[in-house]
Amino acid sequence: MKRVSFKEPITLIFGVILAVLSAAICMQIMGQLGTAPNTSLIGAVLIMIVAKIPLGMVRLLKNVERQNYVLSIASSAGFTAANCGFVAIATVFIMGRNDLIVPISFGVLFGSMIAVFAMGRLFDTKVFPARGAWPMGVAVATALQAGDEGGKKGWQLLQGLVFGAVLSFFGIPAAGIGIAFIANMLTMVALGIGMILRGYSQYIFGGFDIGQSNIAQGIMIGAGVVALIQIIRVIKNPNKAERDYKNIGNDRETRKALIGSVGLFVIGAVLVALITGAFSDMGIGMSVLWVVFAGVTAVVTMVLTGTASMHSGWGPAFAVVTICLTIGMLIGFSPVALAVLVGYIGAVGMPFADTGIGLKAGWIIRGEGVDPENERYGRRQQVIIKQFGVVIGVGMAVVFGVMLANNDILPPMSVFYASKTASTVSPELIWELVIWAIPGAILQLVFGNKSVGLMLATGLLINNPIFGITLLAAIGLRLIIGTKHTAVRAPGLIAGDGLFGFGANIFRAFF
Repeated sequence: MKRVSFKEPITLIFGVILAVLSAAICMQIMGQLGTAPNTSLIGAVLIMIVAKIPLGMVRLLKNVERQNYVLSIASSAGFTAANCGFVAIATVFIMGRNDLIVPISFGVLFGSMIAVFAMGRLFDTKVFPARGAWPMGVAVATALQAGDEGGKKGWQLLQGLVFGAVLSFFGIPAAGIGIAFIANMLTMVALGIGMILRGYSQYIFGGFDIGQSNIAQGIMIGAGVVALIQIIRVIKNPNKAERDYKNIGNDRETRKALIGSVGLFVIGAVLVALITGAFSDMGIGMSVLWVVFAGVTAVVTMVLTGTASMHSGWGPAFAVVTICLTIGMLIGFSPVALAVLVGYIGAVGMPFADTGIGLKAGWIIRGEGVDPENERYGRRQQVIIKQFGVVIGVGMAVVFGVMLANNDILPPMSVFYASKTASTVSPELIWELVIWAIPGAILQLVFGNKSVGLMLATGLLINNPIFGITLLAAIGLRLIIGTKHTAVRAPGLIAGDGLFGFGANIFRAFF
């Protein structure tokens, strides 16, 4: 099989153009609506259209590997700019610390690049197996392959696209239907139940609003602790993992990657603290504690967000960072140190999960590991081009982040983080978190390493009960009809929903 390099001019030119556009649009939508769209499937449709143009070098984009490289840099730039760079910059902007904007951008750069590198090392190990669900990665690969093959698969993809857009127009989350036919069913049920409980809690519990409590955060803490223990046990139990997955990295490589990640994040934390001046507000003891805490919580954020994304397609980065921020407040870090902490570890989860999604798509496109050498080569290419995406994303955030903030276009997450750093922690909050950590831990323990506890907590943080109902209904339909007829149509549903939502969001954000 001929190897394809990301360095080819058509890949770099088209990739950089799409990355810049993705970063700019995602930042605008993040500031206006509080969420950044997943540009992978949207970009896949755009690339498939462009690849049909019979003009010189453009025809090279008919190759699905090149298409996946372009999507890799575009999605990396979009997520890094909106979820990481813009959020961190807006947080210190709200705090009135414009002097920290450039320094904290370096923290975002360090955190995101380390996260991308770490996933490059951890993908296809027992912690993050290539044969895991990775629903969004499956959707991207299936869409690209269907568009390339045309014929019956191309027609099925088109059916999914149209139907997804129509459902989205009528307010039905078609993406939830598509994901339910790809992702792990247990995690989808947990996510759906969580969304329904959050959305209708006042009706179910006689006026009690879960969204005004810390129940979800407590469940996330308990489930997260157990999930980390489960991951450690997976590394130490090769037999079970070997039965579940093939072509995985060995235990020694996995341990080295995880330990190496901790080391890199600790080094990054020291550099970030020095650049931002966070140490000036703390003594030696507290400074050392901050560095260790930042390094460890960065790995925790990375692993928990990546695990949830692998099983369900959802990455609860905001929830995990909020928990780490709360613990940092309990420790007693200063507001500036907390803001720097949030900017640093907040740059880890989404780039890590996004890289896993891209590598899953690439793994499928390259033949699911049948040629190990080609798989390793292609994976390296994707990791490198995603690093370029990180640089573009952070650069766009620095250039346009302040401009958007000056026009009162601010991510809701940044407003939350800024207010949280200036608040105090009450004994009641600590007790509430501890109490609700218990059921979260039990759920995660009972259902094994399927992220059920994590996804229930994630659902409880999302006020979208219609999405939850749609997920459960789609799971019921999947149990009845199976997945034979939805292998290509399900990714089409996700892409159609995304395309319609993307267009609608652009209209609302700019007009």
